Amino acid sequence: MAGARGRFLLAFTVSLVAWWCLALGWTPEQDQNLQIPAGWSHGGRVSPLDELVLTFALRQQNVDHLAKLVERVSDPDSPQYGKFLSLEELRVLVQPSLVTLSTVHKWLGAYGIKDCKTISTMDFLECVMPASTAERLLPGAQFHRYVSGQHSAVRSPVPYTLHEEMAEHIDFVGGLHRFPVERNMASGKEKMAWHRHKREAFHLGVTPAVIRKRYNLTAGDIGVWPNNSQACAQFLEQYFHPADLAEFMQLFGSGFGHRSRVEQVVGHQGQGKAGLEASLDVEYIMSTGANISTWVFSNAGRHESQEPFLAWLLLLSNMSSVPWVHSVSYGDDEDSLSRAYMERINVEFMKAAARGLTVLFASGDEGAGCRNVAGGSHAFRPSFPASSPYVTTVGGTAFKNPFRVTWEVTDYISGGGFSNVFPMPDYQATAVKNFLHLAPKLPPSSYYNRSGRAYPDLSALSDNYWVVTNRIPLPWVSGTSASTPVVGGIVALINDHRLQNGWPPLGFLNPALYKLQEKGPSDAFYDVTQGCHLSCLDEAVQGQGFCAGPSWDPVTGWGTPNFPQLLRALLNL
Repeated sequence: MAGARGRFLLAFTVSLVAWWCLALGWTPEQDQNLQIPAGWSHGGRVSPLDELVLTFALRQQNVDHLAKLVERVSDPDSPQYGKFLSLEELRVLVQPSLVTLSTVHKWLGAYGIKDCKTISTMDFLECVMPASTAERLLPGAQFHRYVSGQHSAVRSPVPYTLHEEMAEHIDFVGGLHRFPVERNMASGKEKMAWHRHKREAFHLGVTPAVIRKRYNLTAGDIGVWPNNSQACAQFLEQYFHPADLAEFMQLFGSGFGHRSRVEQVVGHQGQGKAGLEASLDVEYIMSTGANISTWVFSNAGRHESQEPFLAWLLLLSNMSSVPWVHSVSYGDDEDSLSRAYMERINVEFMKAAARGLTVLFASGDEGAGCRNVAGGSHAFRPSFPASSPYVTTVGGTAFKNPFRVTWEVTDYISGGGFSNVFPMPDYQATAVKNFLHLAPKLPPSSYYNRSGRAYPDLSALSDNYWVVTNRIPLPWVSGTSASTPVVGGIVALINDHRLQNGWPPLGFLNPALYKLQEKGPSDAFYDVTQGCHLSCLDEAVQGQGFCAGPSWDPVTGWGTPNFPQLLRALLNL
């Protein structure tokens, strides 16, 4: 009863605040998500003097021009293909107007807020202030402490507002609503139990040797170019241990040249217990993209008023020299984020593409996902940033024969579907139209937005990996967290050959990838045509989402890489 009364009071407060602010000419960020995620418990209001860190996303200029530029530098048929911008050139293009900069700084100064940092492109401000000042600055906001295990976050369960004058200059304010989401990896007993039930057996485990055999990487397929680089990002106290990496390479790195040390860590690298996710990412990007300089972006996310994912993007936007390939195994449900936030983050991916970076995201481990909608019915649940049209999204597969390196089928957890936020980009329109026209059976149209950005774009094995973490070799770790760094390493190897030839790196991969496949039958990918992934457990779809089929599909994309053929195709762009 108390819980119901609390929810009623919160809803009443939200409505009252919204009415009051609109009446006074204040504007809220659209679609602010005020739900407290499961697993987070309320710890009470913060002290007025508690320090918060808020991030102000200042309105950028020339975003439409940026989108067109990205299309030209990423299209192999364009004369501007590969002519990427430097960070300074990007700053000149997108930095906020002088009016925006002056207005925002004057506004913050009026509240005594002077402890602010900006980045090279000048379109983000990160400011420290007491909670009482933050609540005066953003009418409606009320800061409370929430706890989940060892994680702590200060957030506002009610919407904030900006005066109409400021709403013209600020896209969103970070550090108020979005909670850090831990990656739910399918591993250990949970995944093993499914294998026993469905397959009756499982192979002895995916190792670097298995990856290299399946995708036709030879002992000579290693990096040699000194200025090539790759990276992965880790969040939420997920740290790798150098000793784990060294042991992994000692156990599984024979037969090909490799490095056993990370070149550079950007951010805080904790000394506590290693994380399974971080260990997996580092070990497989470095064993697939063997002998290539590897960076780790470590975003602890422990600060009580910041989203670690946003912090990672700020790091990229503030560094003139960064690795060419970035593998990220994290994401949120689209419906848990505001449209303003997702659209602005999407622009950050456009900026990365303009600089020639390849950004890879895991498609997720929930299949098509499922959420409740109005009237008690269900719909699929897309994931972001997997659904961004400016990243390359990686799904997952499993071996058809669990004991041998054979052809692949869908891994039932592989995330995929259609965005409810971003429209379908032109580069994939033909491929998706063909799938929707030729698929023998599709879920009811009410479950997904067939005109949205469709993902994944390609896949790799995501089932039953060996990982060394905390000096212990662990078998049967599964998820698109595994397939994504594998693809990252393969892209980095292709970049290595391009750089040796004096050509630019691949950059944003999707336009080239879809054009390559749509020209006709290609040996660059192993087409995955069997298996379906998870969705809603209801009468209409009975737990089944989309199914793999010939050519592109929203479960495995174009399929899994055949390295020598993919290398040849992407060298001949």
